[in-house]
Amino acid sequence: MRLALLALLAKGPAHGYELKQALESLFGSAYPQPNIGQIYVTLTRLEKSGLIQGEDVAQSGRPNKRTYTLTEAGHEAVAAWFEETSDEPRVRDEFFMKLALAPLTGAADQVGLINRQRRHYLNLMRSMTRLAAAEDRDNKVAQLLIEGAMLHLQADLDWLERCQEELE
Repeated sequence: MRLALLALLAKGPAHGYELKQALESLFGSAYPQPNIGQIYVTLTRLEKSGLIQGEDVAQSGRPNKRTYTLTEAGHEAVAAWFEETSDEPRVRDEFFMKLALAPLTGAADQVGLINRQRRHYLNLMRSMTRLAAAEDRDNKVAQLLIEGAMLHLQADLDWLERCQEELE
C-alpha cells in the first residue's frame, strides 16, 4: 500500500479519499478494496518518514482537507521501487514443506495433502473466473491482474500433478 500511494502521488497532489478512489478505479474488484483508515494511517507514516508533505486546504463550509505531495525523497523512493524487480521464485513454499515432512512424521498422507491443495486451487480458479466475468471488460489492469492470478494457479495445479506423479 505504501509504495502504491507514493506512486499515485507522483502524478500530482491528492487527498486520501482521491487516492482510495484511484486505487479502486485502477484495480477494480480484482484487488482487495483499500480501507480508508489504512490509507490515512499509511499517509501519516509516509509524512513522518519525510516521503510526502501534507497541507491543510480550507473548504467552504466544511472541515479542512489534507492534501499530500511527494517530497524529493518520495520521488526517489518511487523511482527506486519501479527499478526493483519483484519477488524471487517461491522456493520457500509452506505446502511443499508439509509435503516433505508428511512421510517423516507420519502425521499426514502426501496424496491426501496434494488432493486437498488441488481442490483448494480449483476453487480459487472458479472464483477468479467469476471475478473476471463480473469485472468491467474495459478495465485492462483488473483483467490482467485476474489473468495473472489464474496463470499462477494453473502453474500450481501443474506442479501438484508433477508432485503426485513423482510420489506415487
